[in-house]
Amino acid sequence: MTKVTLMDVSKILSNGQRKHAYNANAVLRAASLRARQFAKIRQVGDALFDAGYISLDEQAKALGLSRSTTWTILRANHKNSGLSAGIISRMLSAPDLPAPVRLKLYEYVEEKNAGLYGDDRIRVRKFAARLSATLDDGGRGDSS
Repeated sequence: MTKVTLMDVSKILSNGQRKHAYNANAVLRAASLRARQFAKIRQVGDALFDAGYISLDEQAKALGLSRSTTWTILRANHKNSGLSAGIISRMLSAPDLPAPVRLKLYEYVEEKNAGLYGDDRIRVRKFAARLSATLDDGGRGDSS
């Protein structure tokens, strides 16, 4: 597991989370869980690179996302909640998605559903429901 210092906490947690985190151990635990999440997302980028998708254009096409969304995800500039169910669904629906990348995404989903990224049970349930709904509609994200 990645070692996280108190300085890293301010980069990982939002102001609201810092304000309500009274216990230093709780703050470090939350930061450690978010670091784990960021590491898994970086593994998605590494798997893309290892599969031969070097340029941003190639990576975006393989993931089925726009260049800007791909850049944000792979550079770990995404919001603290990690990858949304809709984004994951779009990636899993991409026809050119390499198998190792698909595997990393499934691992991410399993770990997020297990609460390993610090989300509470309600947020995990909502994530699972949204992912299921978007996968059921072919990854379009419209549940109509």
